[in-house]
Amino acid sequence: MLVTLAVAYGALAGLLLPRAVYKLAVPAGESWRAQCPAGHPAPAWLGLPHCKNCATENETAARARRWYGPSAPLAALVTVLVCGVLAYMTEPRLELAVWLLLTPILVLLAWVDATVHRLPDVLTLPLTAATLLLLGAAALLPNPGGSWPTALSGALALGGGYFVLFLISPRSLGFGDVKLAVALGAMLGWYGWRTLALGAIAGQLLAAAVGLGLIALRKAQAKSAIPYGPFLICGTIVGIIAR
Repeated sequence: MLVTLAVAYGALAGLLLPRAVYKLAVPAGESWRAQCPAGHPAPAWLGLPHCKNCATENETAARARRWYGPSAPLAALVTVLVCGVLAYMTEPRLELAVWLLLTPILVLLAWVDATVHRLPDVLTLPLTAATLLLLGAAALLPNPGGSWPTALSGALALGGGYFVLFLISPRSLGFGDVKLAVALGAMLGWYGWRTLALGAIAGQLLAAAVGLGLIALRKAQAKSAIPYGPFLICGTIVGIIAR
């Protein structure tokens, strides 16, 4: 039952993400998109990437422009898979509700970063605050599955570690990755230092494997920049489910 509810929640949340991806997936320095590709206002941040104004134009234009942004079914599938796996692999404690609440934001961040190599502050900063507050609330209930002080320490450790890497090589790691690492460090640290290390290493290995694969396929070069946020997020999920 818990997995079924998590999957249903993931499907609903995933269907609401594509418009937010479209609005936020812009290069650094540009304003968030407020219009559909045809120039019609698109004020809502959540929902299917569908423009009613485009649909009222002639049939050819409607087919070409009324749908925009990433595929809604694909976004729903990704969110369903993450929510379903977390529900299946995690004990039915309150932190599972925290993971499920944070999953759509993590998927949104990964999608935006994969599209434009950017992790917007409008997502990473609230994610950090929400993670710490929600885990703090979970720690106040009886029989918590983790430790809030360790979560806080994990946030400082992983965020601090990536900050050092950013100072060493700012061209290969963005400061958005550092901000994201703070929230992910809290999630991993909730379960202890072993889980934190597992998630951090998993993210590094995934990034290295994909980078080497792209080089082998001649889709990238050794100095090519790849978005690191999706690998940080995937490593965190791996750490949580494999702890």
